[in-house]
Amino acid sequence: MNRKLTLAAALLAATVMGGAANAKTFVYCSEGSPEGFDPGMYTAGTTFDAAAHTVYNRLLEFKPGTTETEPGLAESWEISDDGLEYTFKIRQGVKFQTTDFFTPSRDLNADDVVFSFDRQLNSNNPWNQYVAGASWEYANGMGFPALIKSVEKVDDYTVKITLNQPEAPFLANLAMPFMSIVSKEYSDKLEADGKKELMNQQPLGTGPFAFVAYQQDAVIRYKANPDYWGGKQKIDDLVFAITTDAAVRYQKLKAGECHLMPFPNAADVEAMKADPNLKVMEQEGLNIAYLAYNTTQAPFDKVEVRKALNMAINKKAIVDAVFQGAATEAKNPIPPTMWSYNDAIKDDAYDPDAAKKMLEEAGVKDLSMKVWAMPVSRPYMLNARRAAELIQSDFAKIGVKVEVVSYEWAEYLDRSKAKDRDGAVILGWTGDNGDPDNFLHTLLGCDAVGGNNRAQWCNEEFNDLVVKAKATTDQAERVKLYEQAQEVFKREAPWATLDHSLSVVPMRKEVEGFHQSPLGDFAFEGVDLVE
Repeated sequence: MNRKLTLAAALLAATVMGGAANAKTFVYCSEGSPEGFDPGMYTAGTTFDAAAHTVYNRLLEFKPGTTETEPGLAESWEISDDGLEYTFKIRQGVKFQTTDFFTPSRDLNADDVVFSFDRQLNSNNPWNQYVAGASWEYANGMGFPALIKSVEKVDDYTVKITLNQPEAPFLANLAMPFMSIVSKEYSDKLEADGKKELMNQQPLGTGPFAFVAYQQDAVIRYKANPDYWGGKQKIDDLVFAITTDAAVRYQKLKAGECHLMPFPNAADVEAMKADPNLKVMEQEGLNIAYLAYNTTQAPFDKVEVRKALNMAINKKAIVDAVFQGAATEAKNPIPPTMWSYNDAIKDDAYDPDAAKKMLEEAGVKDLSMKVWAMPVSRPYMLNARRAAELIQSDFAKIGVKVEVVSYEWAEYLDRSKAKDRDGAVILGWTGDNGDPDNFLHTLLGCDAVGGNNRAQWCNEEFNDLVVKAKATTDQAERVKLYEQAQEVFKREAPWATLDHSLSVVPMRKEVEGFHQSPLGDFAFEGVDLVE
């Protein structure tokens, strides 16, 4: 008998069955394990769902179900005329969670906000490398260290952030999960005890749910935060039942063992819609799936080789096989639902004969390469292994031999960032703030090389365009710059753009108050179970 699974089952049963007779327990069949519980260090939605959207808050929040920002831990703010100074008034009376592992002695104040920024931006902060090799991938990939000149405490409930240049999406950026506000008091206690690593294992914040326990790769338990500034939640206990197989998630949903699941197999959606015990939410996903070549490694450093490989991929076959048609073929690195999408761009034609000829003309013969396939379902790629096998077959037709490789999810994300990574990696992105900058600069800018920029692609022309675009507040000018950037991207082909998918969320009929997020979040604030 598998002892880990037995422990997990017992823990889950104790959670669902235990507690007060009228306690409500909500079980979410999540698709994977978090990399950790400190959202500042990561970029994966699985991790954000398990930490940022449960335990933490930010200065600003996204209004549920939208990309519109609203006050969070900052109740108001002022921006200087030159767009360089942002002064935030911190909400008073906000309490940090009381848990079995820490009891706070004070409310949230400006010290917590300053610390939350400084640990990410300041390499001399003792918390900057409290986890070995911490890269603060999002902050660095978005250029925050160069953008932010200072973060200052004006008084206990006022913080001033000064920028080195204007940044059009700055407020939206502050609402993103990586900008979650942590407790300086808790951090100080962990440091004094010589247990700093617990910040990433036992999170403590101001959010709607307090962390209780984590059984690795099996279950995460939370309880409603009774002191939450937004009001105590209607559900008493929240459980993430980690279930990597979409078919198993579906069986658990049908059996009532979980109330909501992400990323169903496309072939199961019609049956879900027909089940009177379930309901299904759908919307166009703000996402992209891609195959990123390592543009620093031969022969993928040649644009002709990348173009040839792109022309060999039958994207329609991937959309049909993986999504049953519930996705569209992608030609640009941003989705068509996003402003500044350049529809005038022509996609690379599917033409294996021309692709084979182009490889020969580039002097490439007997090419063997690896294609990395994600081990988990994501909204933009429900079955990366199947997609990789289709690409393997496509490339074989032009004489390219492919080995499909994979790793555990956290390891996959970590290894795929390496500048000397071999082959091409299947990954994707769901927008975190509704701004094109969050795709174009975050995934393809020079600041993101070695992090989110899995193609390791630093193109000066492209980078200048996206950096200029985010420094201007003129929307029409930003559109022009982003349209030009997409032209450079298509010409240089650091990725094979694969698909944009429909986002589908099935749940039990008794679930109320869940907002499907265009940003791909699974957040359970305000959710209830009503018989």
